[in-house]
Amino acid sequence: MSMDFNDYKQYLAPAYSKSTDLIMQSGKGMYLTDVNGKRYIDWVQGIAVNALGHCHPRVIAAAKEQIDRLVTASFNVVSYPTTLELARRIAEVTPGDLDSILFSNGGAEATDAAIKAARVITGRPNVIAFKGSFHGRTMGAASITASNSFYRKGLEPMMGGVFFAPYPSRDLCPEGYDAKERAQWCLGEIKKMFTYYVPPQDTACIYVEPVQGEGGYVVPDPSFLQGLREICDTYGIMLCFDEIQAGYGRTGKMFAGMHAGVVPDLMTMGKAIAGGFPMSALVGRPEDMAKWMPGQHGGTFGGNPVAGAAGLAVLDEFKEKDIVGNAAKVGDYFKGRLLDLQKKYPFIADVRGVGMMLAIELGEKDGKSGAELFSAICAKGIEKGLLLLGCGVHHNAIRFAAPLNSTTAEIDEGLAVFDSILSEL
Repeated sequence: MSMDFNDYKQYLAPAYSKSTDLIMQSGKGMYLTDVNGKRYIDWVQGIAVNALGHCHPRVIAAAKEQIDRLVTASFNVVSYPTTLELARRIAEVTPGDLDSILFSNGGAEATDAAIKAARVITGRPNVIAFKGSFHGRTMGAASITASNSFYRKGLEPMMGGVFFAPYPSRDLCPEGYDAKERAQWCLGEIKKMFTYYVPPQDTACIYVEPVQGEGGYVVPDPSFLQGLREICDTYGIMLCFDEIQAGYGRTGKMFAGMHAGVVPDLMTMGKAIAGGFPMSALVGRPEDMAKWMPGQHGGTFGGNPVAGAAGLAVLDEFKEKDIVGNAAKVGDYFKGRLLDLQKKYPFIADVRGVGMMLAIELGEKDGKSGAELFSAICAKGIEKGLLLLGCGVHHNAIRFAAPLNSTTAEIDEGLAVFDSILSEL
């Protein structure tokens, strides 16, 4: 069936930010096929949602079986075997004693839940978040988002009690600092905030991405998260990790904070946990989560049994096929190939990331900015059948969100197309 997006555009709110006009008919593994029958290598994967690729047979079978039984009856009213079992299984893989789980539908909902939880648990109002952060587009989540001022345009006044500290990325720290120096400088800036304008005794939480996503796939030195843990312990502040994009195996460990050996007090997850179905979660220690009164938070669709069944299938596949280990191994290979491309194409200014959470930053070439190169590369990618997505405040970086079960042969297939695109520049 042939369709043209422009025939339907009038029925969609312009707030939808469409990076392409493509209409997709089907997907399998790392591939998408549009309504005209053209196949694309998809290295966006729903923005890191499809950890096992499109329509993984195990996930689809589990969801179909559950659909035949029950679609929803509201987790506020009744419980479901799939969702209950998923809660238990997630508690088995979370760090420390983060064993109490609240399900919702998307990352922004989980963010809002985490902010509310931190305030309820501590009795304090303030939130410290980071420049370059992205936590979602609901009012609470957008209030602690600072990856681009556009997300806040026209929305003020937003949620109060939010203060931003610098994240240890190159563009936010003094020039010439290495990763460890950037981490220490940023920790020092938080301590200055406490001295000048944010009383630590009024601070409910420090809210941070262990690896920054939308902000540019920035991997901080481990000492940064370790230092945040020390600060929070000193002042009784809750440390909240946003693992929505970086978690669930994407970095080669189940959760990105594990690279630094740091256990947060609250943690959000989403995107990959239900194999493509809308689901997210907030996890915390049982004694902390018990401080919420019943009914203080919830949602009609959170904890859906179909998403729960899909989530169980994802964890089964992770365990049996060592998907997290594969992400670490294939991610190392992928990064090595990107570094080879950097040697070949000097306008690749940086290669960064960990596991299968990888990005390149584009510099200037022949008078064109990195942002202009990014646009040209993505347009040429659509032409050649490779879907890519950007990141970074300057729109000059490309993130790669290939499935975590990718083989090196599949990485080579995609990079061959990518190489041909770069060569035409």
